[in-house]
Amino acid sequence: MINDKNTEQILSKVPEVTLLFWIIKIAATTLGETAGDAFSMSLNLGYLISSVIFAVFFIVLVVFQIRAKSYHPFFYWATIIATTTLGTTIADFVDRSLGIGYLGGSLILSALLAVSLFIWSLSCGSIAVNTIQSPKNEAFYWLTIMFSQTLGTALGDWTADTQGLGYTGAMLIFGGLLVFLIILYFGTKASRTMLFWAAFILTRPLGAVLGDFLDKPIAQGGLDLSRAGASIVLFTFIILSLIIFKPKAEKALH
Repeated sequence: MINDKNTEQILSKVPEVTLLFWIIKIAATTLGETAGDAFSMSLNLGYLISSVIFAVFFIVLVVFQIRAKSYHPFFYWATIIATTTLGTTIADFVDRSLGIGYLGGSLILSALLAVSLFIWSLSCGSIAVNTIQSPKNEAFYWLTIMFSQTLGTALGDWTADTQGLGYTGAMLIFGGLLVFLIILYFGTKASRTMLFWAAFILTRPLGAVLGDFLDKPIAQGGLDLSRAGASIVLFTFIILSLIIFKPKAEKALH
C-alpha cells in the first residue's frame, strides 16, 4: 500500500502508459501535422519561421516541465503537441527547403534518435519512462521525443509520397507495425522499454500520414479538409479526453 504523503516522491513526471495514452498520442501527432501545415502553408509563414515559433513554445514548455514538482496532464500533453508541430515544420524544412529529401532526412534523424537514446542510457543507466524524475532524465526524454517526432514526419512523407503508397497505404503499414508490437507485448517477453519507444516512434508517422490524409487535396489522395478546422477538432478531443478520463502519473521504479 502506498501512503498519500509519499505519492509525490514515487511518481514519475510522465503519464501512465495505458490505452488512453496511445489514443491521445496519435491524436496529438495528427494535430501536429495539421497545425504545423496550417502555420507553414495556410498562413504562408514558411517552414523556417514556423519552426522558430514552435521552438519557442517547445523550449518554454520543457523548462516548465523540468521545473515542475509533479505531473501536470495539460502541460505534459501541450509539450508533446509542441514537439510534434515543431517536428513537422523542421522535417519539412530539412526535407524540402534544404533539398535533402525524405529518405536523407529520415536517415539523419534516425541516427540522431539512436545517439540520443544511447547517450541517455549511458548517462542515466535507463531509458525507461517510469524513471523520469531528475532534470537530466527529463532533458534526455524530451530531446529523444523531439527527434522521434521529427523523424516520424520525414518517415511518413517518405512512405506515402516517395514510395508511392499514398496516405491510406502508409496508414495501413504503420498501423500494421503497431499491431505487430502489440502482439510482441502480449505474446513475448521482449523488453517493455524497447517496445514502448518503438511504439512511440511509430505513432508519429501514423499521425503524420493521417494528418496529411485529412488536409491534403483530393487530387493528392486527401480529404481536403480545413487544416485549422481539423486542428481545432483534434485539440478539443485531446482536452476532453484529459478532463473526462484524468490520466495519472506513471509509478516510478524503486
